[in-house]
Amino acid sequence: MKKILTVLAFGAMMCGCCSTDRNAQTNFARINGQAAVEYLQPIRPGYESRNPFWNKFAQKFIYAPAFDFRKIDGATQYRFTVKPAAEGAAESWAFTSDTPTAPLSPIWNDIAVGKVRLTVEALDNAGKVIGVAGEREFRRDYPFEGPYLPARRDYRQAAVMGILFVHNMPEVQHWKTATEPDMNYSHNTYPCKIIGATIRMEVLLAKLLPQYKEEATAIAKNAAQFLIDQSRPEGAPLAFFPPTYYKDLVASRYDWNQGKTMMMEAISAGLGFLDLYDLTGEKKYLDHALGIADTYLRHQNADGSLPTKVDYKTGEPVNNARAMLTNYMNYLQRLHRQYGVEKYADALAKAEKWMKETALESFDMTGQFEDVTILGLEPYENLTNCTAAPYASYLLTKDNPSEQEIADAIDLTRLCEDQFVYWDMELNDDGIKRFNTPCVIEQYKYKTPVDNSACVVANALLNIYLTTGSEVALAKATALIDNVTVMQNSLNGQIPTTWDYRNTKRDRNRTYWINCSYSSITTLLRMADLIDAGKISK
Repeated sequence: MKKILTVLAFGAMMCGCCSTDRNAQTNFARINGQAAVEYLQPIRPGYESRNPFWNKFAQKFIYAPAFDFRKIDGATQYRFTVKPAAEGAAESWAFTSDTPTAPLSPIWNDIAVGKVRLTVEALDNAGKVIGVAGEREFRRDYPFEGPYLPARRDYRQAAVMGILFVHNMPEVQHWKTATEPDMNYSHNTYPCKIIGATIRMEVLLAKLLPQYKEEATAIAKNAAQFLIDQSRPEGAPLAFFPPTYYKDLVASRYDWNQGKTMMMEAISAGLGFLDLYDLTGEKKYLDHALGIADTYLRHQNADGSLPTKVDYKTGEPVNNARAMLTNYMNYLQRLHRQYGVEKYADALAKAEKWMKETALESFDMTGQFEDVTILGLEPYENLTNCTAAPYASYLLTKDNPSEQEIADAIDLTRLCEDQFVYWDMELNDDGIKRFNTPCVIEQYKYKTPVDNSACVVANALLNIYLTTGSEVALAKATALIDNVTVMQNSLNGQIPTTWDYRNTKRDRNRTYWINCSYSSITTLLRMADLIDAGKISK
């Protein structure tokens, strides 16, 4: 890889937009060069004292990393040497610095893609090695280098195809006459997440294609009635909360979830109720959504935090872990912006303060997935884009975000790209790429590319573009969103949840998540709307 010497920096205001035929009309030489310069800037390195070194568990980097290596008495300089990890490789890259925590920026864009070994040696005044400050193996990953595969079809058409696939699933059609889920679609065992998304999908269909409105409304209302019937009664500690789990399909697999509920999950149901209220005007759905918000209000701690997991009957936290609050903040913000509800202003302010002073200041964007326990995890052991990217988007879409909020959002998005985006991948021994790139893996504990992850990162990049005008951010967002259409099944419209190659036996176990598909569909529609509004040129 050639080292790029001169290009504009990341935050620079850019003019002009990419066209919908971006592979033909975008100046990728300029954009790739600008991206290469941005990759020389480390992401929130610990030596800045804003947060600790966060990359102890990181296994790959796109941005030049800096590590928490120790100082050695008597050292006046430190020699950084990077070599391919493969035995016998002759190539190497080196530089010296007066600190062992220096970033690899001086050589970063020269290092070949692949697994490498870094050694930092302490040198005395005579240049003699007096010790090793640190060693580390990691993957120097592919940078952004467009163009990538263009969109296979119009974004709006792709979205409609995706919606109709879900609508025509037998287990979704089941809701036309039933108020209990068809468990042949086993993910219905997650009522808030999946059935909430089913409601939102059907409301969206009713708005986009009027010929489906009657049928889609019936499905959404029956699904919503199930969530209402399953919710804890008024006066209970978790009043109005539907359960995180239905039946015993999850509890039997993850026994630590038995009788518990993930605190943030009720928001998924609440958003479904709000969408259905917007469609039908039936106040019971708004009332239930407000009841969910009131329960959150009662459980919010004085410092603005909320527990991650609680007992479903008593509402008591099961441990001291605190939830990432972006979904909660978005929920309260929607109640204020769309419905004029002022009641939750203080709760929102407290939540924002906690996220800034705890999550952002530590830069520990930890995963909070029901199937991955957080007990016993060290800080930074399970980072995820699913925390960082939505928080970045929240900051960027606030009314008049401050310069610091914009800078923080950019840092969060860079973290997502650095740790979770795969712009390319080598072929394996069978001549196959393991991931369908460009893609985004979900978390450290589940290194699998997921469509929702691609979309939340793409949306954060879109928000950076809309806020700063960065052509690089737009190009990266477009590449990820275009690949949604590439991955989409052209025959039935399904947008697969995971984008990894699987052999025949393993592919039989591939799962499809309606909530993830909803994320893809709304992201495709957002791109279409931005083009129609002239915010992205045709």
